[in-house]
Amino acid sequence: MRAPLPPGRSVTVEVPATTANLGPGFDTLGLALSVYDTLTVTVTDRPGVHVEVQGVGEGEVPTDESNLVARAIAEVFAEVGEPLPGLDLVARNTIPHGRGLGSSGAAIVSGIVAAAGLLADRAHLDGDRLLGLATRMEGHPDNVAPALFGGLTIAWTGPDGPQHKKLLVHRGVSPLVLVPEHTMSTALARSLQPASVPHEDAIFNVSRSTLLIAALTQSPELLLVATEDRLHQSYRAAAMPETDRLIRLLREAGHAAVVSGAGPSILVLTSDPSQRLKAADLVAARAEQTWSALLPAVDFKGATLRERSAPAVRAPS
Repeated sequence: MRAPLPPGRSVTVEVPATTANLGPGFDTLGLALSVYDTLTVTVTDRPGVHVEVQGVGEGEVPTDESNLVARAIAEVFAEVGEPLPGLDLVARNTIPHGRGLGSSGAAIVSGIVAAAGLLADRAHLDGDRLLGLATRMEGHPDNVAPALFGGLTIAWTGPDGPQHKKLLVHRGVSPLVLVPEHTMSTALARSLQPASVPHEDAIFNVSRSTLLIAALTQSPELLLVATEDRLHQSYRAAAMPETDRLIRLLREAGHAAVVSGAGPSILVLTSDPSQRLKAADLVAARAEQTWSALLPAVDFKGATLRERSAPAVRAPS
C-alpha cells in the first residue's frame, strides 16, 4: 500500500439536487435541479476526518467519520486500496434534508467525486464506476445518476451493475418545487409500497413513463397526462395527506404535479414559466401549512469538480 496523499491537496465539488420518480417513473427516472451543495475537501497532516457543515444540516448532522460524505470518501479509498489520509471537509449545503430532493444522494455523490479527484493521479474512476459506488451506498440509482451526470436520467441495473442514459430536457420545461417545513422518511415511504400491484396498473405506468420521456424531451404540452401514476403515490398518500391534497388540487387546475422523490415536497413540471407562478400562488392560497416555492432550472452539468487554483472541470464520465 502506498503512502497517504500529501497534505495540502484540495478539491471542491458542486452537486445538484435531484427529484426522482417524476410521477410514473418509479425508481427509474430522475431529474437534476439547479439547487446545489458544495463540498471542499483538503488533505491535512492531522489524523481523522473533521467536518464543518454550513447551511442546511448545520448543528444536526455528524461532523466526524460517521458523516455520510466522509463515509462516501472512505468507501472510494477502500475500493482502490489507498490509505485514507487526514481530511478537513467543509460542506456548504442548500439542498433541503428529508424532503424528497436527493440530499442523501447528493452527499454520497459529493464524497465519491471528491475522492476521485483527490486520487486522480493514482486511480482512474470513470462515470460507470462512480455510479456503481454511489448506488451501492444509496441503494437505488435514480437519485445518484442525475446528481452525477445532470439532466434527465433513466437508470437501471443490469448484469454489469447500475447503468444510466442521460437525456436533454426540452428548453420549454420549467420545474417548480414546493417544499414544506415537515420532513418524510424515505424508509417509511418505501414501507408503504406493496410487494405487487394489479396488472392493469403496471401497464398504465409503462405507458405513462414512456410518454413522460417524450413530454420532457420533445412535447411538454403532454406533461399533465404523462405524469399520471398508479404505482406508488396513492399508497403513500396517507403518510403525507397535505402533499396528496395539494397535488390533487394542482392537477385539477391543470398543473402536472407529482410527489418529489419520497416526498413530502411536490414537483410541478410546467411548459410555461408563468404557469409556475400560478401553481405557486394556488398552493400559497390553499395550503394549510407553510410551503416554500423553489423555481430552479434543470441542471445539465451534474457534479462538477475543481482542484485548488484550477478551472472547473466535468466530473469523470
